[in-house]
Amino acid sequence: MTPDSVGPFSRPILVERSLKTGQPVTVEATEAECAALARDFGLPGIARLTGTFRLSGSLHRLQVTGTVEAALTQTCIVTLEPFEATVTEEVDVDFADQDAFAGTPAEDADIPDPIVNGRIDLGSLAAEFLALGLDPYPRKDGVDFEPPAAEEGRTPFAALQGLRGKDDGTDG
Repeated sequence: MTPDSVGPFSRPILVERSLKTGQPVTVEATEAECAALARDFGLPGIARLTGTFRLSGSLHRLQVTGTVEAALTQTCIVTLEPFEATVTEEVDVDFADQDAFAGTPAEDADIPDPIVNGRIDLGSLAAEFLALGLDPYPRKDGVDFEPPAAEEGRTPFAALQGLRGKDDGTDG
């Protein structure tokens, strides 16, 4: 949760307070935050983004589970028309004190996300899981890609073959 890592949707929470209540934590993006995330993700729009999370564990080792849901507008890769879509992503992420794994090579361990100054950012987590849930090749329902019909006997090298036929065999 350093200032340069926080995106347009940030909801830092105190781990200790959330663990004590034991209640789910819900974060919801404002209209401005949805617009900023849509720009960041190259989407025509995000109407709603909500994350509902449950925290369990301790102040030093934490598990966050829950669901991220969004209503958004995507652009169909076939028709290039905008269409409405929904994204629902299950969340299951481990957090630990940022010093707990200092010096551990990343390839040697599955290093949890950091707890920084007793806080985690559930807004950033919701945005991250929205990004993971986006279809990289979105299509409107019922739209299939159909490649253009190839002309009979026409291949990508047909033009080269035509040039070869024009060669009279003399050097010139």
